[in-house]
Amino acid sequence: MNHTLSRRSLLGGALSAASASRILGANDRVGLGIIGTGDRGKYLMRVANKVGGIDWVAVCDIWDRRREEAAQVAGSPVASDADYRRLLDRKEIDAVIVATPDHLHASISIEACRAGKDVFVEKPMTSLPEQGPPLVRAVREHKRVLQVGVQQRSMKHFIEAKERFFDSGLIGEVNMVRTIWNGNRGYLTPVPPGMEAKPPGLDWEAYLGWLPKRPWDPKIYFNRFAYWDISTGGQTGGLFVHMVDVVHWYLKLTRPVSAVALGGIYQYDDGRDTPDNVNLILDYPEKVNVTFEATITDLIREESADIVFLGTGGRLSIFRAGYRFLPAEKNSHLGVLTAKGSPEEDHMRNWLDCIRNRQEPNANVVDGHYAAMACHIGNLAYKTKSRITWRKEWDV
Repeated sequence: MNHTLSRRSLLGGALSAASASRILGANDRVGLGIIGTGDRGKYLMRVANKVGGIDWVAVCDIWDRRREEAAQVAGSPVASDADYRRLLDRKEIDAVIVATPDHLHASISIEACRAGKDVFVEKPMTSLPEQGPPLVRAVREHKRVLQVGVQQRSMKHFIEAKERFFDSGLIGEVNMVRTIWNGNRGYLTPVPPGMEAKPPGLDWEAYLGWLPKRPWDPKIYFNRFAYWDISTGGQTGGLFVHMVDVVHWYLKLTRPVSAVALGGIYQYDDGRDTPDNVNLILDYPEKVNVTFEATITDLIREESADIVFLGTGGRLSIFRAGYRFLPAEKNSHLGVLTAKGSPEEDHMRNWLDCIRNRQEPNANVVDGHYAAMACHIGNLAYKTKSRITWRKEWDV
């Protein structure tokens, strides 16, 4: 992450291409860089290390402490860049992981594509509706492999459930899907002691990027999900995006017709501007309603997250721990069908494989656009307290 980006560059204005990409063979090691090395970034580094077949070339973050931590995770000597553009200039880098705050995902990913790098970008892929089309164009024009960090797309039990219940037709017609993600403590992250003053090695202006300038605020930096422009609405951009992406994938959905939303700041009036309780309803032209419920009032971890498909042939509950299918009466001979969860690193493996074979990854840029748009249209409904209908300019 680095210096302030103009609105023009955010939306796909003129950006320089720093290097041409090299062609990799099936067994070649991928030269990697990472932009954004907070907790999530370092986690993704460890996942890539576990998959293997990579060489870390450079790490980049706006805070020197986090760059030092990431260099340790890399496990071998790496360049340390405060400016992500310097990282993108490095010809030894084939691909980059973008694990910055949400508002920088799209602009940095566009620049990475134009620099000839393949991209793994954390979800949501965009923080504003207008960011999606320019990023889709950049991926297509520069023939890049972009994977969005919605890891369910590559987890074995999710793939199995799609084939077993949807591709086979067993679940029947689905007209309603409930998505629930409650009790996520990451939305109440406290400020560590001693951070009242900005550390000298942290570039706060680079963190803000294209957003309006404001004084150092440790709550925004450490509890970013509580703030709208940093986190795409909080629980919608952070949680719902994972779930609605699965719904789109299983039911072949893209554009909702409209959205309504209710909620508010009911429990944690701590300076946040994203709701601590929220409900969305999206209406799709395929005669499907998708709901989202999220609260941090209830912090019980058990049974806190689920995607529930209500079909004429049965009910499927699925998330990362596994799935459970309750058959309708006409399928009662099947009994209850279950499966346990599967590893998350398969998503990183899929991206690295696609870098070598140039195939489409499991969570491509178009999927990423429409999953993020489901959040954006719900957020607009919440902020305006009105029903929002789909706009043609959101199509890609």
